[in-house]
Amino acid sequence: MKTYHDLRELLNRIDHRGYPAYKDTAGSYQFETYVLSIDHVQGDPFAAPSRVSIHVSGKNAGFPSDLFQEKHKRIALQDYLIRKFSKEVETFTFKAKGSGKSGLMSVSRCGQEILERTGCEIQPDGGVIIRMEIGFPANGRTINSRELIKILFEFLPGCVKKSMFYESLDKKSVQKNAELAEDQKFIRTQLSRLGLTAFVANGSVLPRESGVSDRPMKKAVPFQSPKSLEVTLELPNLGAVTGMGIRQGITLVAGGGYHGKSTLLKALELGVYNHIAGDGREYVITDDTAVKIRAEDGRSIKHTDISMFINNLPNKKDTVRFCTENASGSTSQAANVVEAMEAGAQTLLIDEDTSATNFMIRDELMQRVVNRDSEPITPFIDRVQELYEKYGISTVLVAGSSGSYFHKADCIIQMNHYLPKDITESARKEAEAFPIPSEKAPASQKPSFDRVVKTDQSFRKNDRIKMKTQGKDSILINRDTIDLRYVEQLTDTEQLVTLGHLTTYGQLHLFDGKKSLSETVEELLRLLDKKGLAAVCKGNYVPGGLAMVRKQEIFACLNRYRSLKI
Repeated sequence: MKTYHDLRELLNRIDHRGYPAYKDTAGSYQFETYVLSIDHVQGDPFAAPSRVSIHVSGKNAGFPSDLFQEKHKRIALQDYLIRKFSKEVETFTFKAKGSGKSGLMSVSRCGQEILERTGCEIQPDGGVIIRMEIGFPANGRTINSRELIKILFEFLPGCVKKSMFYESLDKKSVQKNAELAEDQKFIRTQLSRLGLTAFVANGSVLPRESGVSDRPMKKAVPFQSPKSLEVTLELPNLGAVTGMGIRQGITLVAGGGYHGKSTLLKALELGVYNHIAGDGREYVITDDTAVKIRAEDGRSIKHTDISMFINNLPNKKDTVRFCTENASGSTSQAANVVEAMEAGAQTLLIDEDTSATNFMIRDELMQRVVNRDSEPITPFIDRVQELYEKYGISTVLVAGSSGSYFHKADCIIQMNHYLPKDITESARKEAEAFPIPSEKAPASQKPSFDRVVKTDQSFRKNDRIKMKTQGKDSILINRDTIDLRYVEQLTDTEQLVTLGHLTTYGQLHLFDGKKSLSETVEELLRLLDKKGLAAVCKGNYVPGGLAMVRKQEIFACLNRYRSLKI
């Protein structure tokens, strides 16, 4: 292997040459305590930055094996290290000067959620790999290797030393990080055993700083469970923790506007992920199959069986294999429920504010004026109990204006100044004075999930596939846009990059006209489990900038991919 001396000599030799000469730097170089690999060199200073990885052996990194042997601890430690490395790198980015992206030093930008990323990888022997991007400096398109020498020989070694070796870190902080991961996993494993869909610890801070900041709000009202809903868990490290247990079944969250209903639901929908210490939601843990359901006007639907909710359309359109390129609010929400069932969701999270009214309920007057024979929609209120009793799917519903769900709910929580109150008994008593119509909903069959994904030969013949993401909003594959704005449990742009690669890989290798969509997704999941996130990427190196996604979001992405042939 070449050494850092060879790299320095090479950089001195190509100084002031044309930018393509930087290509000669590709390869691995042994530094004193780590290996620097230049995996991909950008074409010019205005192109996407060069990709670089730093490899520290397990012996040099020195992390005790109990910090990374179990998967949940390994992911937590990777997250801890990449945050630490990112903080160090921020002080040096663009300190080296030049044209375009010259001097950029960038790693994964982590939010409040803990995700498995390719940006940091801990190997089975405890070795640590950090993957990052560096803008190789130039003046115009002429190499300025003196500035790159600054980055690689002055800036980067300090960042590596402070963040990739156990001896350089605060050992108590590292240990607490591992203990938090262990406690979070413990709560998650206890949910099903206790018959819960979610747990919210007392003292949690649910409100966020602002609409553009996911950090906890200062001076927010701490969460406090009603006594009747309290559950106490004996965590392996923190000890006894008490909070509100949301039981399986139908839970209604009511209350006035601005009292914290949607704030609680938002915390629950992101409770499918673990959160970092200090977030305020560290011990807000939700069934990790939970899916947020909403109306999504304009989305495409491909051969989805929505007959459970919609039948006998005036235009005689088939609702067992329903297709549209421009769904209405009700049809989109019906499809979202059925697709969540197909993806294995055991909990549905619904906010009245983002739902189609005609999908959720039909009041008594409307039922009298427009009888059921003239209404193709069977509203959700008529199926919510069936979903739980027949399929074991719980619902947590936020409602501020429709009281009809009081008759269906197993538990009713009122949010008052961000504090929950158990009003189940009093609400049921009041509801007795407002009986809902006894009109029986038509019988339904279990939705069919037999959707076979066909080969797209035009896609496979195109060897120049372009894929890019637009924040957390969409993925562009060639000329097709996959709109994911309303898949609200996607929390990081790197998850969309992963979904883009998964979709492209599926088009190239898996969609064969024989496997169903479910079988295809399961095959993708097996591939990720066996070979990691990089398995679905092209190239001979592992790229940074990918983050793990759930099975439910893979389904959501493919269901919104208009070019998917089903």
